[in-house]
Formats: sequence, structure tokens, C-alpha cells
Amino acid sequence: MPERYEFTVCETQSGERLDKYLSEQDIGLTRSLAEKYIREGAVCRDGRPLQKSYHVAPGDVLTAVIPEPQKLQVLPEAIPLDIVYEDSDLLVVNKPKGMVVHPAPGNYTGTLVNALLAYCGDTLSGINGVIRPGIVHRIDKDTSGLLIVAKNDFAHKKLAEQIQVHSFTRVYEAVVHGNLREDDGTVDAPIGRHPTDRKKMAVTEKNSRRAVTHYHVLARYAGFTHVRLQLETGRTHQIRVHMAYLGHPVAGDPVYGPKKPVSGLVGQCLHARLIGFVHPRTGAYLEFSSDLPAYFTQFLKRLQY
Repeated sequence: MPERYEFTVCETQSGERLDKYLSEQDIGLTRSLAEKYIREGAVCRDGRPLQKSYHVAPGDVLTAVIPEPQKLQVLPEAIPLDIVYEDSDLLVVNKPKGMVVHPAPGNYTGTLVNALLAYCGDTLSGINGVIRPGIVHRIDKDTSGLLIVAKNDFAHKKLAEQIQVHSFTRVYEAVVHGNLREDDGTVDAPIGRHPTDRKKMAVTEKNSRRAVTHYHVLARYAGFTHVRLQLETGRTHQIRVHMAYLGHPVAGDPVYGPKKPVSGLVGQCLHARLIGFVHPRTGAYLEFSSDLPAYFTQFLKRLQY
């Protein structure tokens, strides 16, 4: 059965956007999930559904009908995991290149979620629904590196709040086409859905969100540059879109890069190298890094000769 909640807005919360207000209530919703339920008409005042842009006022009596979590249909699979850190609230996992994070059409098995279900059982957070248990953020199939998995809703909500205010530290390394003009730079360009290809993202002013990527050149080679990239925001395909926007797409990127494949490289040369965050329960700042994988170091060696 769906859960029905009722809230009365107090003076100190006056003026907050509805999605923000709802995510701050003690019912285990992230802001993105609050937005989803608002869009579906689940949040009302005086029996009338509200928009997420509504600003709450003192004395408002709001009702929210939250659907009962669906039973998970994704099956556990005994796939080895490279666990960098683990405690009772979370895991930090080093994802290999080629592994999809969560099930989607065409990829219902062999995903990180399948592996997590076998390893953690039913101890993963349920905030992101039946297909993405425990998944706080994700990286692309052909991107390797670190990501965080929440074991409970408390940890998930606290970690998602950090992502919302851009306080996560997320550092990547990539090899990109061409030679960047400056050794250091920042790309501050909004990202939204591509206007004609709905499977792609693009730098666009229409229906977009601000996206900021900082880069630093680590080494230069003939036709390629090795760069470190730090995310200030975390939009879908952000690094890939921003580097392509600069005219320096990630080497091996089949979507945003040149149509001609890079010899000996399958998928993009992009690795989530470092992640840092405040632990949701202890308040301590934690930071973890992972070595560059073999595919990445082998490509760098090829470029040196």
C-alpha cells in the first residue's frame, strides 16, 4: 500500500521550493525523487496537485502519497567486486571498464547492481527504486573508476545532499584528442538533452542545467593530451560533452568523438581516479583514489613512442 504523509509548513521553511521542502522531510526522499513524485501529481495542497516550482508558505498543509517500493526483479549475480572501502553505511567500488552500473534495456545482467545484490543482499538503500538499489551516482559503461554505493536510506540521502550542493570531490583522468591550448582551464557551459538526438547530451541553453568542469594538462603527445579533470557539477556525460565542446573529445569516445576509431582502444579513455566526501554518519572527510587501469597505462605507453 502507498504511504500517505501530511506536513504543515512552519515559518522557518517559508519560501522554499516544494521539491527542496519535501526532500528535507524525514521520509527518505532525495530531491530528484521528490521531483519525480511531484511531477506525477503525488503532492497536493487542498486536494490539488502542486508543481515542483511552488514555494511553500507558512501554514500550508501538504499531503504526499508515496508509492510502495516495488519488489526487485533484478537477480543477484556472483560477479567479483573491487571494493576500495566498506563500512555499515556505504561501499566505495572500483568499477571496471565495460560494466554497466544498473540494469537498462539491453543490459539486464552483468551489471554492478547484479553484483551488489549478490554481495550485499537486501542491505542496499531503496531510494532510487527497484533498478538502482544503493546507486547514489553513476559512471558510464566504458568509464572505469570509483563510485559510492549506499547501504541504507539514511546514507543515501546524506550523500545525495552533498552531490546536490556540489561538495563531492570527483577527479578524473582522460586522454583527449588534439593539443589543448592552455595548461589549465574551466569549461562553464550548460548541458541538456541534444536537440535532435535524444540519446545524446549537448551544450545548449534550452532545458539545460549549469555544468562546470576544471581541467589541467598532465602530458602532451602527438595528437593527444593527457588531462586531469575535476567536476564541480555532475551532469550526464559531462566530461565527454565538455571536452567535445572544446574540440578535444575523449579518445575512443564512440558518441562524441571522431567516427574513425582510435587504433587499439575500445571505448573511451576516461577513468574516475579520485573521490572524496563527508561520511554521512561520522562527519569525517574521506578520500580514495585508484590506480590507472591497464588499458589506460598501455595507451599512454603507446603515445610515448
